[in-house]
Amino acid sequence: MPPRFVPQTRQTLFAAAFIAVAFAAGCKEKAPPPPAAPPEVYVVDVVQKDVPVYLELVGQTQGFEDIDVRARVEGFLQSVDFEEGTFVRKGDLLYQIDRAPFEATLAAMKGEQGQAEAALTKADNDVARYTPLVKKQAVSQQELDDALAAQAAGRAQVAAAKAAVDKATIDLGYTRVTAPIDGLVGVTQVKAGSLVGRGESTLLTTVSRINPILMNVGMTEADYLRLARRRSANGAAPPISGIQLTLADNTIHPFPGRVRTVERAVNATTGTLGVQLEFPNDKLTLRPGQYGRARALIETRHNALLVPQRAVQELQNLYSVAVVGADNKVVFRNVKVGPRVDTLWVIEDGLKPGEQVVAEGLQALRDGMTVRTKPMAAPAAAGTAGAAGEAK
Repeated sequence: MPPRFVPQTRQTLFAAAFIAVAFAAGCKEKAPPPPAAPPEVYVVDVVQKDVPVYLELVGQTQGFEDIDVRARVEGFLQSVDFEEGTFVRKGDLLYQIDRAPFEATLAAMKGEQGQAEAALTKADNDVARYTPLVKKQAVSQQELDDALAAQAAGRAQVAAAKAAVDKATIDLGYTRVTAPIDGLVGVTQVKAGSLVGRGESTLLTTVSRINPILMNVGMTEADYLRLARRRSANGAAPPISGIQLTLADNTIHPFPGRVRTVERAVNATTGTLGVQLEFPNDKLTLRPGQYGRARALIETRHNALLVPQRAVQELQNLYSVAVVGADNKVVFRNVKVGPRVDTLWVIEDGLKPGEQVVAEGLQALRDGMTVRTKPMAAPAAAGTAGAAGEAK
């Protein structure tokens, strides 16, 4: 073989050896990855304690009496005699309607009454004179009968005239429009110079009695049924009182209220039962139309089991929690929930005191998974906020 081919053969052998070594290295098995650390979750202990359960309702205030003041006679409004938005006393003058036409009508009716009374007097005299003369046959029976008929007609005319005078007197009195009650008067709906009372009783203003003041709220069917069942179980339970009212600025009304009336039927449109609450308003702070939140203590749950609301999962009306056992393994367990209290949820069945449930990190967990636990800060104390009602 010629000498020039030797270097190429050596290069070929080296290349083949390199490929063989690389192939052998690639065929070696890779080392398995180290096992992943268990996920870290925050857990809380199931707490057992007595908790007050509140019913919280939202509503709007209205006057204890809201009376529309209307014009009861037709005429031109002469004056508006009150300051809008102030407190008035019963009988205070609010409006004055032009009295002149009604005074003239009253005078005419009195004149007609006088004529009727004069005619009746003449008829009475005729009857008194004809009665003995008939017995003596000095006048005919027909003349006496005519006198008696005139007397009866005269009496009817006098009665009608008196009624007309009474009506004219009443109408004249309606020209002075006064406050029907002690209360807060609203803005006037008409001004001086307006024609009022034509065809209908014109609304002039509204006067509201606001001490006490009422609040209209709507109770859900679920809340009503819960209260009704509790009332049936406890017999004749006392009416709900001591109701706390929180105003729009988050301040508490200083006077507790009570339930005044409950509607006869549930509103088919809203599914709520109307309830009327009554609150003292000695300082006249509340006005009709204000919104607020009413909270009433309806029961105290003794030795209730509590977990944070965030620890409870809901799926198709089924509630579950993730319980961490002594071996740090997660077990999902269905529970029966009660009312919400503060940031907590009362658990009626499915948990035991002292068990630990996952409060944060639920999304990545599976049943039977091992976890690393960290204690979560204790939630707020129960009893400082209203219950949102029982879950169904």
